[in-house]
Amino acid sequence: MLEVDLRSLRYFLAVADEGHIGRAAKRLHMTQPPLSRAIRQLEDELGVLLFERTPKGVTLTPAGKVLYDETGALLGRVDGIRRRVAATAGTAPLAVGTLADAAEQVGGRLVSLFRARYPHVHVTVHESDLSDPTSGLRAGLVDVAITRTPFHDTGISMHVLRSVPVGVVMRDDDPFAGHASVSSTDLAGRRWVRLPDGADPVWAAYWTGSGDNDASPVMRTIQECLQAVLWNGTSELAPIDQPLPAGLVVVPLCDRPPSDLVVAWPRAARSPLVRDFIQVAENCWHT
Repeated sequence: MLEVDLRSLRYFLAVADEGHIGRAAKRLHMTQPPLSRAIRQLEDELGVLLFERTPKGVTLTPAGKVLYDETGALLGRVDGIRRRVAATAGTAPLAVGTLADAAEQVGGRLVSLFRARYPHVHVTVHESDLSDPTSGLRAGLVDVAITRTPFHDTGISMHVLRSVPVGVVMRDDDPFAGHASVSSTDLAGRRWVRLPDGADPVWAAYWTGSGDNDASPVMRTIQECLQAVLWNGTSELAPIDQPLPAGLVVVPLCDRPPSDLVVAWPRAARSPLVRDFIQVAENCWHT
């Protein structure tokens, strides 16, 4: 067993999790033949059959199930060792993305909890404007992001931290300002803020209304949007817990699903440090 390398064990776990050599190869970003050879070599080295092959895929043998349980624990310890060594040496950087004017989402309790656990990790924060709801993930600028949905999430995994209803931000002298809620029909004909050209279409469709916004200037930050409402009576959508300047209110929009505050990361690359950041974020918002 001492001769088995960690890469072979990671290959084994991928095949066991997927139950199929082809799917595991895709997950590992490799072709199927070398993965099949690696699994056969591992079986030869251990002297046992780890998988039963069927036309539909593979299933673990009793010996394979034992190795699966032991391998998960072993690789977890190995990752922990690497993480502690890198953190102690001060060589474990982490780039965190947020939306413009939303740095507070990675502030406060999340920062204190993460720094208490990983005081030697160098963290950089990248703020993106409203054209990029992935907060730098899509461009490869960050390792993990705290952001809001919905957006085009191909290649991105996420975990929901909190679901927040959305509403319409309006001046406190607006005819609907005192209503308990409004519908999209009530808002027909309004002028809406305009997000930057090229913004994620799923994101833009959710956060802007269906009225006339062609004449509105482009808004790149949350504060720009709020000031457009305050000064010009332009309408915008926002989470109902959005901090507002004096003179503005948010009225719940009854026919739009909530937006999720999420921690997101590239599906193809989640380092142990990113995994730990995700865990800390989950604990922060769920406790």
